[in-house]
Amino acid sequence: MKLIDANILLYAYDSDSSHHAVCKTWLEVAFNSEEIVALPWQTVLAFVRISTNPRATKKPLPGTEACDIVSSWLHQVNVSVIGAGERFWELLKGQILEAQVTGPLLTDAALAALAIEHGATLCTVDRDFRRFRGLKLIDPTDASGHDSS
Repeated sequence: MKLIDANILLYAYDSDSSHHAVCKTWLEVAFNSEEIVALPWQTVLAFVRISTNPRATKKPLPGTEACDIVSSWLHQVNVSVIGAGERFWELLKGQILEAQVTGPLLTDAALAALAIEHGATLCTVDRDFRRFRGLKLIDPTDASGHDSS
């Protein structure tokens, strides 16, 4: 199972991004594979919030277009919306304490805990996630083609 971070979604739909082509192609392959693509609500909400914000992007999407994009993902056969389960808090607390997470990195710790809880590989271009022990990662922009764990 691949759990997708918002940055991949944002780059895939932002033609001005230097990561656009790679993330768009990678995402299309992921959505057309048989492997489950996990979209946590925090990822979906981050995509809508950032992609429609004129302060965050040069070409903000209209809300209707952002919602249509999300709907198209959610209608994919291999896409699953996932949430926190019974082990989430203990996993999150462990990541917070071990990685000494504070402030804005709390959202990253929560996404890491969610991926670990579901046995998923987190797909992101954000190198901050490397601080979380036990997290399997894929960076579609990594030219070496290697996954890190």
